[in-house]
Amino acid sequence: MSAPVGGTGVTTIDSCRLSYRRAGTEGPPIVLLHGGGIDDASLSWRHTIDDLADDHRVYAPDWPGYGDSDDGLEHSTESYVAILEAFLDSVGLSEDEPVTLAGISMGGAAALGFALDHPDRVSRLVLVDSYGLGRRIPAGSLWKTLAHVPGANALGWATVGTSLEAARMGLGNVVADAGDLPRTFVEEFYDRARKPGAGRAFEAFQRVELAGDGTALTNYADRLESLSIPTLLVHGAADPLFPVEWSVRAADRLPNARLEVLEDCGHWPTRERPEEFNAILRVFLEQSS
Repeated sequence: MSAPVGGTGVTTIDSCRLSYRRAGTEGPPIVLLHGGGIDDASLSWRHTIDDLADDHRVYAPDWPGYGDSDDGLEHSTESYVAILEAFLDSVGLSEDEPVTLAGISMGGAAALGFALDHPDRVSRLVLVDSYGLGRRIPAGSLWKTLAHVPGANALGWATVGTSLEAARMGLGNVVADAGDLPRTFVEEFYDRARKPGAGRAFEAFQRVELAGDGTALTNYADRLESLSIPTLLVHGAADPLFPVEWSVRAADRLPNARLEVLEDCGHWPTRERPEEFNAILRVFLEQSS
């Protein structure tokens, strides 16, 4: 189906209804991929979508089970790579027009996996505090345990959704300084934590992606030397989820990479430091064009 020139759109992939944000009518295409937890396209990429819309055609899908998308597909990096390919085809981004892929966290692994499998379809790659760049996750064992305890994650998200204060405290597990976050962002996070089934898709992802000892099953670190696409890696120096060393090592292995480490920033640069992140992204897009 064809994509609208702005607002939101819907496409269907393997009988699953997938929602996406769309902005901009001219310029090269860029696809923004959000992360896990209770994330969605608008939550992670709100400021970036608006910033790029003047000179890019921007697409930002909600993964299955997130945002306004239906659930029903497998939750794994391998599945998301296939979903991404189908999404590009469905909105008319064919093999004749390579796209820029930008992914944060879980979305970064999908973007990287797709670029490795289909390098001719990707013009540039942006990885933000990305999953898929290392094996050992600091809290991996805890995540694996909670993903297999019935109701544990649901209780956690329900607790976060009890008040704005609880939501801000929950964000403190992800960002560098929850007290410095704008109230609007905390409200958006709070609203999503209160939705029925919040976090259910990510729980399914964790059950697939984490080994018994909590290490990551998806790790593209040993394949990076083969990827010559211009790549920007952005990582918060205070990221409590995925070590900044992952991106440092990846930048050394990628033949055409640029690394930006943001001080006093955690796992969510696009919302913790949106203006700085957007400026870094714009310079990269201009210099690598």
